[in-house]
Amino acid sequence: MTDTYDGIVLAGGQARRMGGVSKGALEVGGRRLFDIAVAALAGARVTIAVGTPLAAEDAASAAGSLRWTREDPPGGGPVAALAAGLALASAARVIVLAGDLPFVTPAVVALLTASDPDAVATIAVDGDGRDQPMLGCYSTAALRGALPIDPAGQSMRSVLRELTTIGPVTRVAILGTPPPTLDCDTEADLRTARSYDRRKEPV
Repeated sequence: MTDTYDGIVLAGGQARRMGGVSKGALEVGGRRLFDIAVAALAGARVTIAVGTPLAAEDAASAAGSLRWTREDPPGGGPVAALAAGLALASAARVIVLAGDLPFVTPAVVALLTASDPDAVATIAVDGDGRDQPMLGCYSTAALRGALPIDPAGQSMRSVLRELTTIGPVTRVAILGTPPPTLDCDTEADLRTARSYDRRKEPV
């Protein structure tokens, strides 16, 4: 595979467990979660954000290397968002990031891109051994082939299962303190993230 990749940030979602707030606008260590995800993709040819721009300056940045799109239908879930992002991707590989990962870094992305060239996907595994498909590096063509015809309401794990029928899937343990795989689904998760000393860099 080529070293060139595009990035997709899944920045939408209704965040019901957060009371419906925009998770990307929440801050950990003085930075918005959305900005952390975009910074982690500094090596991407293009970064595609799927969701509604959080502020006017975010929308204005669409003229540069950050492009915005929206899932169809709005609120259709992560696979619908992924399908919308893939429609704008043209690199051979894509890095897919959830938009609520406060400790993801370019170094984490580098671990994913330094993957088995024969794999159709390299996904992160957290400290409990759980797959984290929204922190992964994928063959763009294979990922498109694994999407369901109607992606609305489908799960990322169903896409992952389909990918295994297309080619090998590699798993990489992404560990560190604070944990790069920590996502902020709930207020408790956010409190946990904010409790870490941001001076301690993850792997």
